[in-house]
Amino acid sequence: MFGDIGNCFLLGLMNAFLMIYYTNILGLSAGLIGSLFFVSTMIDAFADVFVGRIADITTLKKDGRFRPWIRVMKWPTCLTFLLLFLPVVKHFSVPVKIIYVIVTYIIFGLVFACINIPYGSLSSTMSTDAQDKASLSVYRSVGSAIGAGGTGFALPLIVYTKNSAGHRVLSEQRLFWCAVACAILAFIAYNILYYFTCERIISDQKQRVKLNVSLKAMIKDQGLISLIVADIIVTTCTSLGGITTTYLFNDYFNNNQALSVALLFTYGTTAVLAPFARWITIRFGKKEICASSLFTASILYLILYFLHIQNPWIYLMLLFIATLGTAIFSLMIWAFINDVNDNHQVITGIREDGTIYGINFFGRKIAQACANGIGGILLSLIGYQSSTVGGRVQTTNVINHIYLLANLIPAILLALAAAVLAFWYPLNKRRVLDVTQYLKQLKM
Repeated sequence: MFGDIGNCFLLGLMNAFLMIYYTNILGLSAGLIGSLFFVSTMIDAFADVFVGRIADITTLKKDGRFRPWIRVMKWPTCLTFLLLFLPVVKHFSVPVKIIYVIVTYIIFGLVFACINIPYGSLSSTMSTDAQDKASLSVYRSVGSAIGAGGTGFALPLIVYTKNSAGHRVLSEQRLFWCAVACAILAFIAYNILYYFTCERIISDQKQRVKLNVSLKAMIKDQGLISLIVADIIVTTCTSLGGITTTYLFNDYFNNNQALSVALLFTYGTTAVLAPFARWITIRFGKKEICASSLFTASILYLILYFLHIQNPWIYLMLLFIATLGTAIFSLMIWAFINDVNDNHQVITGIREDGTIYGINFFGRKIAQACANGIGGILLSLIGYQSSTVGGRVQTTNVINHIYLLANLIPAILLALAAAVLAFWYPLNKRRVLDVTQYLKQLKM
């Protein structure tokens, strides 16, 4: 849990404020920043696979295979995070700003991969018990909700000030000190992760399947491919939503208190649902409940789009229900992967937990790259102008288009993800029970 808390103290601040910091403080175009996010995240996606492979083949240390990475890489991860928000960058020339932003963003992504992938791989070494793995999935989601939800709720109330005209503007000084606080909290969380976990299952490095053989088997695995596609769609939706929500409440509603509540919804609903996750899974099945909830969320976003609500608090009431749909999927995604791992073993005879985890995370990074790139491009297409000194300067047409992006795009993407789970993903409740029973008999 504390691994996700640490990660999300950093990512929560970045997802909510990094783009608006680059556009409204540094004065860079949204299109340029969107392209940077796209290219950098693509690099990160390949770095994730590379780091995972290196972690698997490095010499086993006395404190395990993955935990040493956390012990060492927590330092550069937290320090390079601070470089993203240095206030002095505001005074650089435009070419120097662009170079600085590109270099620091890419470096942070590479360093972060060196702590995130070993952390994600750590769970497979902690226990072989299925209930333990289900608990790990839930607690990871709870950690994510605490870290990102906490930053999402508190930071909008801190990082904004009012200019002489009475408009709300982002304060680079306040944002930097918030980044310092998040880095310190993340550092503490990484220490708790390292000192209070234990690797009990040591992988046998001699037993390896060639990569080309693994990939051929995975391409034919309908459960794996359909889950990756659904996860990519939902991740694209949530990542893009993290961008558009900030602009929606900053420019359309012009209400930072409502923004803090909206960002809390994004992660807080996961914590609300966590105590009921196991019961929901047993009663309805993962595929069934997630497909239904994503479709319901899609309908609610469509309603928000057509109503064109002006009051932020009325908007938030419907948004809360909509985010419950994506929260259920986010809460169960790691349990989904466990089901896919088991099913993959049944249909291929090969157990490849680490490879499947890496491939799925690769897909999520590609989705984040697409979302970041699309987010900046869409803001440019609707005519969004960087507001470095004047506060809110957008035209009515631009503001209305921000509302469209924040509601119509999630409606479309969530409907598509629901369709993938309902009609393509094969591991319904009955199939999961059959796979579990088969593996139990295999061990006897």
